[in-house]
Amino acid sequence: MDEVTISEEDRRLLGRWAADCVERALPLFEAKAPSDGRPREAIEGIRAFVREGKRTARLRSLAWAAHAAAREVDDPAATAAARAACHAAATPYIHPLATPHQSKHVLGPAVYGALARELGAENDTAVGDEEIRWAIEHAPTAVRELLRRMPARRPGRSRLDTLYYALDEALRH
Repeated sequence: MDEVTISEEDRRLLGRWAADCVERALPLFEAKAPSDGRPREAIEGIRAFVREGKRTARLRSLAWAAHAAAREVDDPAATAAARAACHAAATPYIHPLATPHQSKHVLGPAVYGALARELGAENDTAVGDEEIRWAIEHAPTAVRELLRRMPARRPGRSRLDTLYYALDEALRH
């Protein structure tokens, strides 16, 4: 299995972009579960990593807590927003492997954020597509270069697969 080089600066830039993407969807979770701060804490955790550059056990715990919040909320848009927060907090832990699974970790925060916004707009795919365009426009060069070192995603059948593919294709070009 091929390996890719991922610098700490790459991890910080990826984390910043991931947090920026997720924060656009996080209000959808907070509207449905206003007393559950786990996804917001996950975003605060990734922002702290971006500033300090330290991967900690606490950050990993925050990611898992956001994942648990996604399982517990009873709303598809809120679930997707919490999953986006989980993926964002986990970005510093991406493995240096050139696999489609690792590219999924690069793209996951933006894709789940887009899906959350789409679901929150009554499944309006134009909203999801617009979020993907926003993520593309705001992606740092380092994120694009990191993704190019990994295998390209293939089209799939689900809407989630479509969003992953659209973002992956655009960031590579």
